[in-house]
Amino acid sequence: MSAARKSSSIPGSDDITRVELANGIVVLARHNPNSLAVTLRGYLQAGSLFDPDDKLGLADFTADALMHGTAKRNFQEIYNALESIGASFGFNSGTHTTSFGGKALAEDLPLLLDILNEGLRTPSFPAEQVKKLRAQLLTGLALRAQDTRDMAAMVFDELVYREHPYSRPDDGTVETIGAILSDDLADFHRQVYGPRGMVIAVAGGIPAEQAVEQVRAALEDWANPEQAAPPELPAWQPLEERVSKRHVIPGMSQSDLVVGTAGPSRLSPDFMAANLGNSVLGRFGLMGRIGDAVREKAGLAYYAYSGLGGGLGPGAWDVAAGVNPANEQKATELIFQEITRFTSELVSEEELSDSQSNFIGSMPLSLESNGGVADAMLNMERYGLGLDYYREYPARIRAVTREQVLEAAARYLQPDKLAVAIAGPPLEP
Repeated sequence: MSAARKSSSIPGSDDITRVELANGIVVLARHNPNSLAVTLRGYLQAGSLFDPDDKLGLADFTADALMHGTAKRNFQEIYNALESIGASFGFNSGTHTTSFGGKALAEDLPLLLDILNEGLRTPSFPAEQVKKLRAQLLTGLALRAQDTRDMAAMVFDELVYREHPYSRPDDGTVETIGAILSDDLADFHRQVYGPRGMVIAVAGGIPAEQAVEQVRAALEDWANPEQAAPPELPAWQPLEERVSKRHVIPGMSQSDLVVGTAGPSRLSPDFMAANLGNSVLGRFGLMGRIGDAVREKAGLAYYAYSGLGGGLGPGAWDVAAGVNPANEQKATELIFQEITRFTSELVSEEELSDSQSNFIGSMPLSLESNGGVADAMLNMERYGLGLDYYREYPARIRAVTREQVLEAAARYLQPDKLAVAIAGPPLEP
């Protein structure tokens, strides 16, 4: 494969069409002439940041309800329409945004846009469907309460993000979900849903100009003068010392633990150095240094790895592990040893080189599908990366130095200012 042909397989400014509609919706489209299918994905500013404290989970509940009935179709008719053409579509909510996505044959993009249009503009929130959905959500919360991994993550957020919106569960609590009624969903939709800040990406077997015009026909006349601006994210207050909390769940045979703090946002200049460093710490190969030390050599964990959030705000940079309850302390101490080494010594040239090669090599694979291209376009728009970001990606990765990795690690993962969250059975005396 020639260099020119290989380069053209990566989305860039010369083959991505970006149009802002009159109502503010940004449309990104890229044609894949080798595909008969099309993927539609996007987001709007309707996340859990809007949730009042007494109705946590409202944004999530609202997003889940959009496909349960509209002014034009009831729940069954929506899914029959999709199933009849082998298509899929759905909504889900996060902290900052509510996302949507689906796929179909390219000729059926108008139906996906119809379903999107109805869900965004005319959801009916029928009482019986809301009742059923509430029961499903409450069942999910009951299961969460018995899941040591989920509960350790929740405790971690409470410790690290005290008095910050990131401390709140996006899916709410049993009490708050139980208090949400159909009228609450309708009010949230009326006040928060609107075209401002919305982005739609279309990738697949339809010329980009046609995709844009179909989106325009479906949504450009949508307006909501009452649409609320997203709440401003408050500054995160760093931990001043090491903090810990253990959440007891009787009857469990495993404990899950999370160690870490807040890391850089995706917008931070040192995000790439932190991301490559995180690969060395607990992602690459058999989960990097953490996996090697805690699981492979010491045999203290069923799984052990590190993660870096890197969203619009200060997402978590943490190490997670599942352990025998008797090994909680030993595993935690070993994790701290690895974090201390990671924040005080340069990673080796081989470790950084291997991670860089992995990042560069896996990037084209992530763009082989229409869904991967749609996600890439959304990422470039969401974080202001520029339409040639993936063309420039290899050079950006290779430019990261060992010194930059150490600087980022030392800045965020200060061992004496980390949180330790554990969920598991009662400890034997």
